[in-house]
Amino acid sequence: MKYIILFVKKTLRYLLKPLSFIPAILMMYFIFYMSSQPGDDSAGLSLEVSKLLAFGYNKFADKGMSEYDLVAFIIMIHPYVRKAAHITEFFLLAICVGLPFYVYRVRGFALMFITGIICVAYAALDEYHQTFVSGRVGDYHDVLIDCIGVFFGVIVVRVVGFVGRKTIFAPLSLDKYEIGE
Repeated sequence: MKYIILFVKKTLRYLLKPLSFIPAILMMYFIFYMSSQPGDDSAGLSLEVSKLLAFGYNKFADKGMSEYDLVAFIIMIHPYVRKAAHITEFFLLAICVGLPFYVYRVRGFALMFITGIICVAYAALDEYHQTFVSGRVGDYHDVLIDCIGVFFGVIVVRVVGFVGRKTIFAPLSLDKYEIGE
């Protein structure tokens, strides 16, 4: 029985490991899709998010802003919403890229370096891609902002991987625990 469990466990790992890259590919596609939107569409989408945040803040914080104050607040937060979107996209990309490498036992500095290089290179390519889209420009400042998300994404992967390896996944090792027949 022990050898059957070991065989099933190793077979599942062998089959599922390559699939761990699918979220990274999907996240890259999502970023590419968002960058492919013309400038007006992209600005309109982030403006809608800014409006939702402003109306929510006004309602839940019970600010009682006038329509003029609300519009001024929306205009004020709009650039920050756009930059937060960059950080969030690349934070998620770093997690989606870093976790498969962690699954393949890449740890420490190598994990940070490989994940960082892939994500920053993708950020630079994404900005270059935007130069071909109507109403969009490629800006190296956006790459630097994307790096913030990448940095925190890599940190999350390292922390989650370390904690998971020491707690949740520790009992899965056949080296530490004997499986009865």
